[in-house]
Amino acid sequence: MENKFIHGKKIAIVCNIAAGKGRSSAVLKLLRQKLSDLSIESVSFTETWPDNFQGFRDIWLIGGDGTLNYFINQYPNIDIPIALFKGGTGNDFAWKLYGDKSIEEYFEMALNGKSKKVDIGICNGKYFINGVGIGFDGVVTKSMGKTKILPGYLSYLAVVLQKILFYREKMVEWVIDYKKRSEKIFMISIANGSRYGGGFLVAPDAEINDGEFDIVIIKCISSWKRFFYLPKVQKGKHMNSSFAEVFRGKKVLVRSDTPLFAHLDGELMEAGRFEIEILSQALLFIY
Repeated sequence: MENKFIHGKKIAIVCNIAAGKGRSSAVLKLLRQKLSDLSIESVSFTETWPDNFQGFRDIWLIGGDGTLNYFINQYPNIDIPIALFKGGTGNDFAWKLYGDKSIEEYFEMALNGKSKKVDIGICNGKYFINGVGIGFDGVVTKSMGKTKILPGYLSYLAVVLQKILFYREKMVEWVIDYKKRSEKIFMISIANGSRYGGGFLVAPDAEINDGEFDIVIIKCISSWKRFFYLPKVQKGKHMNSSFAEVFRGKKVLVRSDTPLFAHLDGELMEAGRFEIEILSQALLFIY
């Protein structure tokens, strides 16, 4: 393996040791050992993260989607390449970057992969990178706070099945760039990445570097049909269905007379107005 770090700056390994029920800590230990074997200098940050990463060549971030969301909100203007290692329960953005690879393949890519710019979004002043889900998705996220026993995908699916029958669509006004409409909706997903909940392909065609969101609107669905359509959404087969509309845009506004639950990269938000905008080519990732 060619070692491009022998004469370069050291690596910052940033780890959320609370993520993944111990998985992040195990990944940290493995990465430190592998780097040590190659005589590559690194510094690990766990409980306390630095004010900046001046002097580091790359940042290796270990955690799930929540860890990544916290990181980009702490360091929104960082210009150092980031490699992401799966350490959470859902890891949806890591899947978008790398697919289903082993830790050894992740390590190889982090060492020798190219740095590419990706888009991020901002919603009501808070940054996100994978997506925003408003409506049913937000209610699921709210309930997930009490249902963390199972792994990410199974926890998400369990709450979806618990809530899906009795959830009632909400009346909203939405504006996508210059398109405007008022209607009842089941949920709206403003997607940069493709996947939520550890395996639900809500926006299968979304790209992370095209300067636009994929906006998926799930309209009213009768309660008994929801169970029939759920597997379509899981597999990303819903895009041409009668209950879904898909748009692309750079700015999204969603308003409601009553507050709605939403998630940003799995982090809960509640508001009556969501102002969302894409920030093109904002961060560097190694992939």
